[in-house]
Amino acid sequence: MSKKDMLNFLNGLSNTSLINTLNIEFSEIGDDYLVAKMPVNTSVHQPDGILHGGATAALAETVGSTATRIFSNGNNQSRGIELSINHIKSVSKGYIFAKAKALHMGRSTQLWNIEITDDNKKIISIAKLTTLTLNKN
Repeated sequence: MSKKDMLNFLNGLSNTSLINTLNIEFSEIGDDYLVAKMPVNTSVHQPDGILHGGATAALAETVGSTATRIFSNGNNQSRGIELSINHIKSVSKGYIFAKAKALHMGRSTQLWNIEITDDNKKIISIAKLTTLTLNKN
């Protein structure tokens, strides 16, 4: 499957999920990374008018868990089992981009580094996600 076809497939999976609610879109796939973007607007703001950290965390877990499915061998399911995220900078509008890159790709567990940047490519959050791969039987 081509990278463009894979992105179309991934974006078609999310019609009835949180991914759709947050308007997350998979935008780039490389040989060892996956990128997703999310618009920052009032629907993902906290009361102070800036991006809610929970929305950022949902983006991070989405891109990392999906990357696990793409880059692990076989017909598997993935689950996020631990997420750690540090918020560095606030954002109130535009898009944020989450790039997941594997630090460890074990048979059953994986560790992902996820950098979340703004429209100007400045880091706003850094996350680490541990995922579990399950056989899809």
